[in-house]
Amino acid sequence: MSEFLDVEDLFASKVFTLGKMKERLPKGTYKEVKKVMEEGGELTPATADVVARAMKDWAVENGATHYTHWFQPLTGITAEKHDAFVTNPDEEGRMIMEFSGKELIKGEPDASSFPSGGLRATFEARGYTTWDITSPAFIKETATGPTLCIPTAFCSYTGEALDKKTPLLRSMEALSRQAIRLVRLFGNTEAKKVTPSVGAEQEYFLIDAKKALQREDILFAGRTLFGAPAPKGQEMDDHYFGVIRERVGAFMHDVNIELWKLGVTSKTQHNEAAPAQHEVAPIYESANVAVDHNQLVMETLKRVAGKHGLRCMLHEKPFAGVNGSGKHNNWSITTDNGINLLEPGQTPNENIQFLLVLACIMKAVDTHADLLRQSASNVGNDQRLGGYEAPPAIISIFLGEQLEDVVSQLVVTGKADSLKEGGVLHTGVSTLPDFVKDATDRNRTSPFAFTGNKFEFRSVGSSDSIGSPNTTLNAIVAEAFCEAADRLEQAEDFEMAVHDLIKEYMTEHQRIIFNGNGYAKEWVEEAARRGLPNIPSMVESVETLTTPKAIRLFEKFGIFTEAELRSRAEILYETYAKSVNIEALTMIDMANKQIIPAVMRYANVLAETVIKVKEAGANAAVPAKLLDTVTAKLAETKDALEALENAESVASSMKQGKEQAFFYHDKVVTAMNALRKPADELEKLVDKNYWPFPTYADLMFEV
Repeated sequence: MSEFLDVEDLFASKVFTLGKMKERLPKGTYKEVKKVMEEGGELTPATADVVARAMKDWAVENGATHYTHWFQPLTGITAEKHDAFVTNPDEEGRMIMEFSGKELIKGEPDASSFPSGGLRATFEARGYTTWDITSPAFIKETATGPTLCIPTAFCSYTGEALDKKTPLLRSMEALSRQAIRLVRLFGNTEAKKVTPSVGAEQEYFLIDAKKALQREDILFAGRTLFGAPAPKGQEMDDHYFGVIRERVGAFMHDVNIELWKLGVTSKTQHNEAAPAQHEVAPIYESANVAVDHNQLVMETLKRVAGKHGLRCMLHEKPFAGVNGSGKHNNWSITTDNGINLLEPGQTPNENIQFLLVLACIMKAVDTHADLLRQSASNVGNDQRLGGYEAPPAIISIFLGEQLEDVVSQLVVTGKADSLKEGGVLHTGVSTLPDFVKDATDRNRTSPFAFTGNKFEFRSVGSSDSIGSPNTTLNAIVAEAFCEAADRLEQAEDFEMAVHDLIKEYMTEHQRIIFNGNGYAKEWVEEAARRGLPNIPSMVESVETLTTPKAIRLFEKFGIFTEAELRSRAEILYETYAKSVNIEALTMIDMANKQIIPAVMRYANVLAETVIKVKEAGANAAVPAKLLDTVTAKLAETKDALEALENAESVASSMKQGKEQAFFYHDKVVTAMNALRKPADELEKLVDKNYWPFPTYADLMFEV
C-alpha cells in the first residue's frame, strides 16, 4: 500500500508565503510588506532587516545554511551564487548565523561573464541583483543541501536590464496602467491594478540516461543530430494520452511532490503525441511568478529525471520525424477585483468591454506580428515551427466560429445582433447524457488561439524562458490599450465612440484572423496575399527588435531602451552562431570518429563475405550489391563531411554578429542537413551490432 500523501500540507511547504510572513512578522511590518507588493514602493531599511531575519530563521528551521539571489540572465536559464548565513565567530569562537535586510534586497554578482550584447565591457564586472518582492522566496533542495532562493532582477551598474525579469516587470506595470484607463471608462472605479495571468504547459521527452551518455549529440547539443526513423513513430496515435508507463509514472510522481513543495500548482500530466514525449501543466498565476515557476519546472524535470536514471530533453526537436516540444503560453488579464477582461460572457456580442479588449488585441497582434514571432524564436524552434503539432511561423489569431461571426457582423454593419450557439451534442447512448457543446471548436494549428477566456500562444519553444513572450505580449497590448484610451477619454459621446472604435479596429485588422488549417500550403499563399509577415527562422526574426516601430513601442512604455534592444539583438545573433557551431562540430566529431569507422568495419566484413562466397563457388551478388551500396553511401558521407568542415571553418573565422549568424543559417545548417542524409541512410543498412550509438528505436521505445 502506498504511503498517504497530504498534498494540502505539502503544498508550498518550502515557500516563504504571505501566510508564513503573517505568522512570523510583526503586524505593522507585514502590512508594509503587503502594501509594497500590491502598490509598489520600497521597504524601509528597518523593515527589510525584520523581514530578512524572519526569512533566515524560517530557512534555517528547514535545514538551509546558504542563501542565493536567484536570477534569470540572458542565457535563458537561471543563475545563482550561494552565500552562507555565517559571519565572523564571536569572542568565544561561536558561529553566528545572520542575514540582513541589505543582503536580502541587494546582491552583487560578477556581471562580466553573462551575455550583455555590448552593454558591459569584459573588465566591467559589477552587476546588481535586486529582490523581486512580488515573487516569493523558496527553499531548493539539491545535493548542496537546502538553499534559500530569493527571486531577483539583474541589472548592470549603469542600470540596464541584463535579465528576463526586469523587462517583464516593466511590461506588467505598463499593461496595468493602460488597462486601468480602459476599465475606468466602463465604470469600474474599484480596480487599482490589472495583472496578466499565465499558465505555461511544458512538453518534454524522457529517455534512458545510460543510452543518452552514449550519444555526443544529446550531450553537447541537447538533440539528436543523426538518426534514422524507427519502424514505428507516432502514426498510430497510441502514445497520446496513453497509459503512463511505470518508470515514467514514478518520475512524474516525484516531480509533482517537488513542484508542490515549491508552490508550483502542477495539475495535469499525460503522454504527448510522440513516443517518449510527455507534458506537465500548472494552474494560472501572475505572469512574473509563472515565469519563475516555469524555470523551476524545467530545473525539476531535469533533476528528478537523473534520480530515476532518465534524461529529460527539453529541446524543441530532439528527434526528427516526430512531434516537437513546445510550451503553450496561456495568457489572460484580470483586475484586482476579479474581472477577467477576456471573459466574453454568455452574450459576447453585447459585451462591449470584452469586444473593445478583443479589438485592441487584434490590433496589437496584427501591428506587431513580427515581434510576437521573434519572442518565440530560438535555435531549436527553427526545427519545430510549422511541423507536426507545432503552429506555423506565420502569426495569426484563431477566434472560433462564434467570435469570428461576431467580428464579421461588426465589420459589415457596425453591430452584432445574432450569436451562434453551440447546440446539443447527442451521444446516441441511452445511459450517456446529452450536453450543450461549446459554440466553438479548438484549432491546434493556430499560433495564437482564443480558448474561452484567454489566449493560448502556442509557438513558444519548450526550452525557452516564457519571460520574453510575455514581455512582448504585455507591451503590444499596452500600446493598443493606450491608443484606445487616448481617443475614448476625449470622446464627447463615449457609447458612440467605443462602437466606432471597435468597428474600426476590427475592420483594419481582421486580416490577422484565421480559423483554418495553419499547416496547409494554401495558408502560406493566403497569408502572403493578406500581407502577413512570414519569418521562417530565428536569425531572420532578430532584426524586428530594432525597427523604428519596435523601438518606439518599448521606449514609450519604459520596457526597453534602444541600447537594451540592440544588445539583445547582438546576443541573439551570437547565440545562434554559437549553438549551430556546437552542433556542427559535434556532427563532424561523430562522423569522423564513430560513423565512418563503424561503416568501414562493416564494409570490411561485407568485402570478406563476398570473397569467401565467391571462393566457395556460390553467387555473391547479394553481399556484393550491399557492399556497393554501403561504400557509395560512405563516399557520399565523406564528401558531405568535408563540405561541412569547410563551411564550419569559414563560419568560425568570421567576426561575431549578424553576418556570421546568417552564414551559419544559410551555409552551415545546409551542410549539416546534407551530411545527415547519407549517414541516416547508412544506419538503415549497417548491421546494428556495428552501429556506434543507440538508435531512435533504442531511445524512444526502451524507457
